[in-house]
Amino acid sequence: MDGTNTIWIEKYRPKTLDDIVGQKEIVERLKNYVASKSLPHLLFTGSAGIGKTTSAVALAREFFGDDWQVNFRELNASDERGIDVVRNQIKQFARTAPMGGATFKILFLDEADALTNDAQSALRRTMENYAHTCRFILSCNYSSKIIDPIQSRCAIYRFRPLGRDAVTEEIKRICDNEGLKITEEAVSAIIYVAQGDMRKAINALQGAAIIRNEISEDMIYEITSTARPDEIVDLLQIILDGDFEASEHRLNELTIKRGIAPNELINQLYRALINDRTTDRALKVDLIKNLGDTDFRISEGANQNIQMEALIARCIQSADKYKNS
Repeated sequence: MDGTNTIWIEKYRPKTLDDIVGQKEIVERLKNYVASKSLPHLLFTGSAGIGKTTSAVALAREFFGDDWQVNFRELNASDERGIDVVRNQIKQFARTAPMGGATFKILFLDEADALTNDAQSALRRTMENYAHTCRFILSCNYSSKIIDPIQSRCAIYRFRPLGRDAVTEEIKRICDNEGLKITEEAVSAIIYVAQGDMRKAINALQGAAIIRNEISEDMIYEITSTARPDEIVDLLQIILDGDFEASEHRLNELTIKRGIAPNELINQLYRALINDRTTDRALKVDLIKNLGDTDFRISEGANQNIQMEALIARCIQSADKYKNS
């Protein structure tokens, strides 16, 4: 299988707007820009792996044709966050005339929310001064981190996480092209692991394909170091039963023996709680608060093992409180 020698994220990246899955409404609006030969400044916002960068590149391809790379430039703001990148690289590209008969160029600035406020202020002036030669497409995970003067100059597109149907369609298409056999349970596992992120989904599939061309559910969970949903439900039930020793043993199995990251385990516990329809609502509120506190402490550098043990203890205390009330 020589296909595993390539990076599937790049191999199967959509080339045109019609190839993009799961963002139908946004694609239709972008195609209207191509048809009218005009384009405002754009702001793409949403979580990772849902098509923001792909949409920007596909839009440039359709505007400029085969010579699209001459009039398109992509920069990642997280590499250089300061004002110098705006004054030098961005301004230099924006001020030069478009080539090949195009009426404007496109500069795509990925992770724009990583720019400092001073850099964003300088970017706002550049967008204003060179609007006749360059259109800007900004991409970010959190639009709240983009200053209001920039947001007001852009048409804002909010990309949503990809749904089950979109991920399933793409996974099965890749499997057909690569000669892979995949079970429905494995597809469901990929969807669970990816959480709407197509990059995660394709990486999980390729990781499994390197081992064997018959892909099972267990392979997906093992490769991605993710606990099975039923294991998370079992852990949660043991905690709610108030058995600290059994909870601690199960936690150690998942984090130490299986190598599942504590923050990933917290995320999975949160997802299990959200989907739980049997636990008392007030208790769920307490448990989610405990998860949030632990996640914050770990992100601030606290000892992961101590914090996960403390999380179990606090959740058991919360469960006991509601049993006795």
